[in-house]
Amino acid sequence: MAADKLDIDTASVLDNPNERQVEFSGEVDAEELQFAVQYDVLEALSGDAPEDDDAVEMFNRFSDEIAEAGLAALARNPDQSLIVISENDLE
Repeated sequence: MAADKLDIDTASVLDNPNERQVEFSGEVDAEELQFAVQYDVLEALSGDAPEDDDAVEMFNRFSDEIAEAGLAALARNPDQSLIVISENDLE
């Protein structure tokens, strides 16, 4: 059965501008996993590209959508040490 909820650890959210992604820890089915959401996803959700250190604020604004996309990314690549959320994971 597929996981149905990703709980984001908001204290772990970290902008990584060099990789153009926001990284965070999340819990799925009592297992802690590492995720990264690409800046392109934040732009697709907000209509604006992250700039001037606002990627974390954008992440927080769309955390519910990112959590849903994180489950799709996890289903696509369950064995990765860092699960990268891309635009393909958005519904």
